[in-house]
Amino acid sequence: MSHQREPTVVGVANFNAAEDAATLRGAMKGFGTDEQTIIDILCSRSNAQRQAIAQAFTHEYGRDIIEDLKSELGGNFEDVIVALMRPPAEYLCKELHNCMEGVGTDENTLVEILCTRTKKEIAEIVDAYERLYNRPLAEHMCSETSGDFRRLLTLIVTGARDEEAGVDLARAQASAQELFDAGEAKWGTDEEIFNKILAHESFAQLRAIFEAYKDIAGRTIEQAIKAEIGGELKDALSAIVECTQSAPAWFATRLRDAMQGLGTDDRTLIRIVVSRSEIDLATIAREYERLYDKTLESEIRGETSGDYKRALVALISPA
Repeated sequence: MSHQREPTVVGVANFNAAEDAATLRGAMKGFGTDEQTIIDILCSRSNAQRQAIAQAFTHEYGRDIIEDLKSELGGNFEDVIVALMRPPAEYLCKELHNCMEGVGTDENTLVEILCTRTKKEIAEIVDAYERLYNRPLAEHMCSETSGDFRRLLTLIVTGARDEEAGVDLARAQASAQELFDAGEAKWGTDEEIFNKILAHESFAQLRAIFEAYKDIAGRTIEQAIKAEIGGELKDALSAIVECTQSAPAWFATRLRDAMQGLGTDDRTLIRIVVSRSEIDLATIAREYERLYDKTLESEIRGETSGDYKRALVALISPA
């Protein structure tokens, strides 16, 4: 299967930060706000271009563009636009911090952000977290989680995963046997072995391990995890497995879950659309249609409204 990842947002060719800053300032000054202009500019620029606009805005007007946007906009629309204005790693840090603060921890968000990122992406998040909150992400996370789930996330956050290099088939065979012996072959499951392998091996190596596992066990590693392991750890390990095989399909499923049932989980919807727009959102949209026989755009149109809807649609299906 192909591992092509297509973004929906690639930025604009004839980019002029000062010009965009002036247009945005105009859209926010005086009576009423011109939301459409804000959408047209910010949903079509890359994050690097948005950062340049923010600098130009401060340089020209001595103002913080995020503060100005927050004072002019509201609700979910404001959340989308502010998310777009933050550097990607910083935005994800804010989401991680939010899901751990207050009563109870939102484990789904921890899994979504930490179990699906490459070693390099994790390193950027870890650096940004300490810079923003003056405390290590690993330490905050350890205080909010427990058991094997905590051990798995700690391995990931401390950068245990190998770099994406070549694949060693003999080693993949050995790891697959180790997983089989730790799970199906014995009474009770040795979660530590699952954690060790799934948090350490590169995604390419994991693909080879899971292929070998199928030959040894006669069933997929997903089936084994669902049968052998419970709770948050099951969700975390499953996310790693599914993202190894197809991250876009995994994110498509997450988007579907965010829009099903009573009320929309807007925070998750915004986070996936914004954080994947420059990585693989076009691929996610294709997977969505393949899995659910509906376009992602039509689903989002049905679940959202107003400027919020226009902004999300602009990010998913650029004109």
